[in-house]
Amino acid sequence: MIVEKKLIPKTLIIFLDIESLRTGDELENIYEEFYELVISAGAEIVEKSISKQKAPSVSHFIGKGKLDEIKHLVETSCAELVIVNHQLSASQARNLELQLKVRVIDKTELILDIFASRATTHIGKLQVELAQLNHLSTRLIRGWTHLERQKGGIGLRGPGETQLETDRRLIGHRIKRLKSRLDKSHKQKQLNSYSRKKSRNKLVALVGYTNAGKTTLFNRLTNSKQLAEDKLFATLDSVTRKNIDPELGPILFSDTVGFISDLPTQLIESFKATLDELQSADLLLHVVDISDIDHRQKEAEVNKILEELNLESIPQIRINNKCDLKGISHQVKKEEEKEVWISAEKNKGIEDLREMINTELFNGIYRGWISLEPSLGNIRAKLFRMGCVDEEKVSDTGKIYTYIHIGQDELKSFIGIEGFALCEDKDIILES
Repeated sequence: MIVEKKLIPKTLIIFLDIESLRTGDELENIYEEFYELVISAGAEIVEKSISKQKAPSVSHFIGKGKLDEIKHLVETSCAELVIVNHQLSASQARNLELQLKVRVIDKTELILDIFASRATTHIGKLQVELAQLNHLSTRLIRGWTHLERQKGGIGLRGPGETQLETDRRLIGHRIKRLKSRLDKSHKQKQLNSYSRKKSRNKLVALVGYTNAGKTTLFNRLTNSKQLAEDKLFATLDSVTRKNIDPELGPILFSDTVGFISDLPTQLIESFKATLDELQSADLLLHVVDISDIDHRQKEAEVNKILEELNLESIPQIRINNKCDLKGISHQVKKEEEKEVWISAEKNKGIEDLREMINTELFNGIYRGWISLEPSLGNIRAKLFRMGCVDEEKVSDTGKIYTYIHIGQDELKSFIGIEGFALCEDKDIILES
């Protein structure tokens, strides 16, 4: 049996610190993040170029002197692919390829490639294709340089423009079809959301920077076995599972794609169908890798994207994850701050998190006995439908004693009903 080997391109990475493009919010380990992105894509890094530059060159993005040096590196290292840590225009990418004689991609194309390799669900694949086509539609010229004959004159008005227009039209039709199919999927999600609200389930969504530990925590809370790897964008497709801890209320947990700094606009647009699921969330768990030197900037980056998606009004709990990596076992919790310190990998602090989730969603949980008059059969049936009943006893007189677990806020809707009362163990007197 012949096993086909996966082709791993020999890659040269170019990391440029552009002074004019700085915003002041850059990560300290921004190079390490770029390096991990390339590794996550499955490339073999054979050479790298790290340098500073005042401003990008209009034609090649990279300055002429540095470009000559990179050209030499490509030749000596036999690199087959060059990856730049910035977003390039179509003409800049084409000019670099002509100069270096190898394929050149930018950060956006790198992320798109990673997404394409990780998408497993139907919706995920549609979203990746939509993002790829949106990106490709702006740089079709790269594939048709041999047809550029727009100089005017008889015999020189070539098929180039016609071919480009044809391709743009075909891509435009495909984009419309993809958007239509994603809209259909989105409407199905809205129906699922409506059904969930009728069934009393609360939705808790895990959000955060990529590789913060969301999937590991998700597995802890739901007893799932989702792939959790120490790499960027290990999770791409949103997954929702029911809480399996009887001590928690009726909760659905949703694991979502991680964010990253300078996430390309077309990626955010394409993945809104997935992220729109967050619109119906009752609570967000913002997972932060507290051991990361850049955790404050990354937290701010995630909050910025949440604001762009109009999600800032949803209650949020900050999860300081991986506290064991820095030797942090516990921090004093301030009453006004909704945060908890955990290690999802070591299963530490999870109980504190469960308690905080219950308090935030249900104002705490009431666990105890209630009494119901026989005439309140409708109330008893409702409690069973809600999944609140743990145990039940009936006296010879027909009075019903039920042990329930229910959110304090939900309990308030029953208090005041004639024939419904809270009671202690000693109050339960069964007639023999």
